[in-house]
Amino acid sequence: MKTIDTDVPAEKPPTIWQAFSVSMFRAVWIAAFVSNIGTWMQNTAGVWLITTLSTSSVLVALMQTATSLPVFLLSIPAGVIADLLDRRRLLLVTQLFMATAALTLALMTLSGVSTSWSVLFLTFVLGIGAAFNAPAWQTVASELVPRNLLPATLTLNGVSINAARAVGPAVGGLIIAYYSPGYVFLLNSLSFLGTCWVLYRWRRPAVLSNLPSENFVNALRAGLRYVQFSPSIHAILIRASAFTFGASALWALLSLVIARKFQLEAGTYGTLLSCLGAGAVSGALLMDSIRRMLTTNRRILVGLFGFALATVSLGVLPSVTFLYPIMYVAGVCWLLTLTSFNVSVQLNLPKWVQARVLSIYLLVFQGGMAFGSLIWGSVASRFGLETALGAAAGWLLLSTLLAIPFPINQGEQLNLAPANTWTDPDNLARVDPEEGPVVVMIEYRINPATLPAFLKAVEDLKRVRLRDGALRVGVFTDIAQPERQVEFFTVASWGEHLRQHQRFTQDDVAVERMVRQFHVGPNPPLVTHFVAQTDKLTELAAPIAVPDSVTLEGQ
Repeated sequence: MKTIDTDVPAEKPPTIWQAFSVSMFRAVWIAAFVSNIGTWMQNTAGVWLITTLSTSSVLVALMQTATSLPVFLLSIPAGVIADLLDRRRLLLVTQLFMATAALTLALMTLSGVSTSWSVLFLTFVLGIGAAFNAPAWQTVASELVPRNLLPATLTLNGVSINAARAVGPAVGGLIIAYYSPGYVFLLNSLSFLGTCWVLYRWRRPAVLSNLPSENFVNALRAGLRYVQFSPSIHAILIRASAFTFGASALWALLSLVIARKFQLEAGTYGTLLSCLGAGAVSGALLMDSIRRMLTTNRRILVGLFGFALATVSLGVLPSVTFLYPIMYVAGVCWLLTLTSFNVSVQLNLPKWVQARVLSIYLLVFQGGMAFGSLIWGSVASRFGLETALGAAAGWLLLSTLLAIPFPINQGEQLNLAPANTWTDPDNLARVDPEEGPVVVMIEYRINPATLPAFLKAVEDLKRVRLRDGALRVGVFTDIAQPERQVEFFTVASWGEHLRQHQRFTQDDVAVERMVRQFHVGPNPPLVTHFVAQTDKLTELAAPIAVPDSVTLEGQ
């Protein structure tokens, strides 16, 4: 398969349909659409089966928790594994695992031995497969299409999920009404096979590196550190968690409203879910026009207001007839909000940490859904459905205030391609990648009159150092020569510092240049590396300080 430069900024916003020009993405999308139909059929059948097996509102709401909790518990380890292992093979394993779980549930249901707890357990097992599948799957689009097509591909992924939501519940409801939920689970098991076939045919280019592989613990720390020192990611995570916590009430309690309040059958429940899906598909098809009219933050606000209206309407409207258009609007708002979050988080991530940060995003998303479903189900059980849905709508309205302290930068103008401006430093002491810690010192000559501006510019560079692997950063002043300023940062190992070279992006170069412009003198800043003394280094009698040529590119 031809390698595509996926980090070239877009010159003109493409339409969503241009992503289908990439044949491999087209095949993956079709396979995912079929699998998504099976998933939504499964969700409908599972919720309805447990609704008929139990009279407990909490158990019904726990179906959403059983789906989301595995992602909450396992998402971060799954993201680390997706960044360390071959993603294609990982995806093949997870797809086969989920197919087996769905088949087991099908056989138990058709045999008449299913209980509410067995349905919850096997739904949880399916969720485990989904948890390990999701971070790797989320990165597939960015590997198949150029960066300028990424918003289009993520919107099309939303079309796949929500068109499946429109089709799957309706088909699932019909099968439940005339046959058995077991046949729905069987069809879902078969739906995974198409995805396996497409993944088997995908010839993913090997990722080459002259550095030893990261171990699990270090890779996990690197992902958490990246999130810790990325304000743009903070805003997305906070806003997404607030939205999903409130929005979970509609998804968790819809079946109870249909079965208990209106005393209707599975077909009505499936039809309402189809209206949600149809609204989401409509929202995706209108996304090109919506993007031109509204900024990312305004799209999210519109989506929040619309979903809050739909949530409170579910509790107060006297007839199910009024719910069909309301659920359609809810689907539009769901797609609008979720796509805005998804596109923003992916456009703010370089490839080296993509799956790890996406796993944290998925953890926050599914954690909000799992925890919210449990809370709103408990409120409904104690105070009634209307109270729970009204409280959830109020939460969604209050969460719009988060736009003030946490505005979201979609990141379309970022260039996160590796800068490759740092050359590997001379290693005269023959330091192994595992040895460390390492201290890197960069010596500047700064005019005292510009020192405050220099120190302010260094703050942004400190954040880049910490985000990319530094454990500690700072600036020292030579008290004998105040114009001599020394920036330092420590790294856990020599190999981790060499990885910093690969993590430095084109956008980071601009931050570095802002600092360098304050340097005066005939030579560029001097960079020196120090490695902690070890027995090996002592035996070699080699110098521990390894000075480079006097260029900043030697970092």
